[in-house]
Amino acid sequence: MGNSPRYPLDKRAFDVLATLALAPVWMPLLALASAGVLIVMGRPVFFRQQRPGLGGVIFTMYKLRTMRPCAECGEAALPSDAQRITPLGRFLRRTSLDELPEFLHVLAGRMSLVGPRPLLPEYLPRYTERQARRHELPPGITGLAQTSGRRDLSWEETFELDVWYVENRTMRLDIAILVRTIGQLFRRGAGEAADRGPFTGSEPSETTRRDTHRDIPPDIS
Repeated sequence: MGNSPRYPLDKRAFDVLATLALAPVWMPLLALASAGVLIVMGRPVFFRQQRPGLGGVIFTMYKLRTMRPCAECGEAALPSDAQRITPLGRFLRRTSLDELPEFLHVLAGRMSLVGPRPLLPEYLPRYTERQARRHELPPGITGLAQTSGRRDLSWEETFELDVWYVENRTMRLDIAILVRTIGQLFRRGAGEAADRGPFTGSEPSETTRRDTHRDIPPDIS
C-alpha cells in the first residue's frame, strides 16, 4: 500500500528533477506548438480553465488552444466542440502536445507528473465518498486510467482506477506509468479520450464496484 512517509517528498523531488531534465525536450516543443497556434489560430495561444487540484482546491490550468472561438463558426446555434476544433488543434490533442503547459504546473507544485487527471469543478459534489479520494493527491499529467484504455473506460471505471492508484501509490508505480505513457505516445500517439459526455453522478449499482483492479496489467500493479 502507498503509505510510505517518504513518498510525498520523493514524489515532489522526482517531479521537479524529471521535469527539469526533460526541459530540453518539452520547452522547444512548447515553443513550436505555441508558434503554430499563434500563426494558424491567432490569439489567445493558451486556453485556461478552472480545475480542482489537491484537496479539491481550485487552480487555473493552462493548455494550448485547440478550438476557434464560437464567433468564428458562422452559425446561429452554439457550435459543438467537434465543429470548433481546428485541424491543428486535432493534431495537438492526438499527440497530447496541447498539454505541454502542464509541465509548468508541475514545477509550481500544482500538479504532478503522475496522478488522477484534473476534471471539472462541477463534478466535485457529484462524486461518491470513495470517488472523491482521487483528490487526496495532486492531479497528474498522466495517470493509471490514461494508460489503461482511457478511450474505452466509463467514468466509474476511471474513478476506480484513480482511487486504486491513491491507495497503492509508490514511486515504482509512478515510474511504470510514465514508461507506459511514453510507450503509448511512440506507438500510436496519445489519441483523444472517448466522448463519454459529462459526469452526472454514479448509479448506486455502479458505485459498489471494487473489481476494476483486476484489469490493471501485472507489470504495473
